[in-house]
Amino acid sequence: MRNLFQFFIILIFLVILNSNSPAQINRTWYVDDLKDKKIGIGSKQEPLRDLQYSFDQVKDGDTIFIFPGTYEAKPEEYVEDLCGNCQDHKTRVNATRGFLIQNKGLNIIGSGKDATTLVTKAGYGVLFENSRNSLITRLKITGGKRDVDGNATDAGIVTKFSTVTVEYVEISDNIHRLENVVVGIGGVFGRENSEIYILNNRIQNNGWDGVALYRGATAYIADNVICDGRGAGIGITWDAVATVYRNEISGYWKGIGTFGNSRAVVRNNLVHENLGWGIIATGTSYMDASNNIITRNGNCGFAVWSAECKGVCTNNIITENGWRKEWVCPCVGVWATDINPNFPVTYNDVWNNSAGNYKDMPDQTEQNGNLSVDPLFQSQSDFHLKPGSPLIDKGNPLLTDPDGSISDPGLYGGPSARR
Repeated sequence: MRNLFQFFIILIFLVILNSNSPAQINRTWYVDDLKDKKIGIGSKQEPLRDLQYSFDQVKDGDTIFIFPGTYEAKPEEYVEDLCGNCQDHKTRVNATRGFLIQNKGLNIIGSGKDATTLVTKAGYGVLFENSRNSLITRLKITGGKRDVDGNATDAGIVTKFSTVTVEYVEISDNIHRLENVVVGIGGVFGRENSEIYILNNRIQNNGWDGVALYRGATAYIADNVICDGRGAGIGITWDAVATVYRNEISGYWKGIGTFGNSRAVVRNNLVHENLGWGIIATGTSYMDASNNIITRNGNCGFAVWSAECKGVCTNNIITENGWRKEWVCPCVGVWATDINPNFPVTYNDVWNNSAGNYKDMPDQTEQNGNLSVDPLFQSQSDFHLKPGSPLIDKGNPLLTDPDGSISDPGLYGGPSARR
């Protein structure tokens, strides 16, 4: 009996030991494209040479550290049975993909945006598919090639059925276009059932939307610079859901928009110098738009483009919009079909817009807390309010500033204020 007891003790010990063996511990692998025709073993001294090979070979939960250098993908055809932005979701799409992370979650860490560059040569530059709990950070993604199929949702990063954090990444100069395809290559596109955290990135000089969400995607989009592209800076479509905080968006056709049946909280963003509208809600979408600065956009500042939209527009500063010929909306501050009881416009400063402050709705100045005064910014590029600004403590009393006082309209007021 004593021997049997000892046997079970040893057996339990071996089970515990095996469950904590090195084979079960997530590893850190190293990649360096040395171009010496070797494969490498993945150590710091003897790194793997091929980046896609490393994505294919490592295990779920592992970390890949990428040394400085330029890593070029070997594009492959990618055919999908679901279309991200087609009327019929079950539409076959022919695309290409560059780097693929599939059926595993990985931590992909570069050596810095100015040191590690991924050249994708494909429509779906870095594709995450069935990849839960992935991270990509500290690198640059560029050199995409537009797909011939106009239904392809081409972007530097595309996620499908994945959970991905994109942080401190530069996605830029994906500018390849085809004459017979209107859309280009965007920044970060979230697709079916994806959950994305898009934080502190620079998305610049690409051929389509900065961030776009389709078909069941959800995202937290915060503290990014999204500039100099086509399409929309941030487009939330179909049934997507987003939290959009403290981004700077400029140089697009359109700034931030909710479309279809999407839902979004849009707070403390700087939306300026876009060609068309600054922020828009349309379809049957819901938008909470508060404490944004919407200024110097080509046509209108804020638009409610559908009587079926719901939401709130409060604590925003909407100024000096309408410097180009009318294109997508009148050159006014706020444009709506009429007073929408399901989309109240309250406690905003709507001032000095070229064709008037309100269009197709009664003037809201001195109504429901709305003002029309010079906000007295510190400068054209510093949107802090001067000490004598007439907007200090004039925001929505239901919202408070970080110090607990009644909120100021604009970027630095409200519960999600820039720190």
